[in-house]
Amino acid sequence: MQHVISRDGTHIAYDTFGAGPVLLIVLGALTTRVSGSVPQLAQLLAQHFTVINFDRRGRGDSTDTLPYTIDKEIDDIQVLIESAGGKAYLYGHSSGAALALDAAVRLGDHVVGLAMYEAPYNNDVSAQQAWREYNQQLTQLLAAHKRGDAVALFRRYTGASAEQIERMRHAPFWPALEAVAPTLAYDHTAILGDLSVPVQKAQMITLPTLVMYGTAGDPSMADAAKMVSQAIPHATLRALENQTHMVDPAVLAPLLVEFFQR
Repeated sequence: MQHVISRDGTHIAYDTFGAGPVLLIVLGALTTRVSGSVPQLAQLLAQHFTVINFDRRGRGDSTDTLPYTIDKEIDDIQVLIESAGGKAYLYGHSSGAALALDAAVRLGDHVVGLAMYEAPYNNDVSAQQAWREYNQQLTQLLAAHKRGDAVALFRRYTGASAEQIERMRHAPFWPALEAVAPTLAYDHTAILGDLSVPVQKAQMITLPTLVMYGTAGDPSMADAAKMVSQAIPHATLRALENQTHMVDPAVLAPLLVEFFQR
């Protein structure tokens, strides 16, 4: 594990694997660099790239500095890129894909390619109303320091049943989720905003971009991916057959290698 110090003094923890062009993995909500299949993806990509797998601020071994702003997270990405030579590809998953898009807009030539998997934008009015209600409840729970309830709310919002959530509460990984619960507000309020597809921002992307979604997941993810790919000039859209939001690294990694090395 290594650290870089971001512009506001926050320590950002990261691991480096492989050799070659630099590729940063930008993770989504409640995820750290050691979560689930993330290490597997990093190792697969390390056969072709110098992979930087990092903990976003407030997660894992990274520290945090309040108040939060999205610009601080983009500063973190910039400092990581600069520490690795000044240019990098970005791959973002879920809300991390939305953050990667924002970073690509702001960081200009530092980013030489962008790949996004299922940024959870949604232009549906009823979905946006449910999102506002969810965020109000989340804000209240985090203000009351009820981290476990905040994680449960997020899991319920994303489709888990009461029975599934109860089992999760007794699982070994639950304390790690509670530890990063405050960062849900970062992803949801600052990065995703009102959920609208950021068409004007996407139109500013001029670098090679791969936009992906899984065919076995929520149809709203496919709709969002199609809208994003239409807004980004010359973007490539790929549907990953039989994949859900939790995409299989063995399916994803070859597509990233093919796209970034073409």
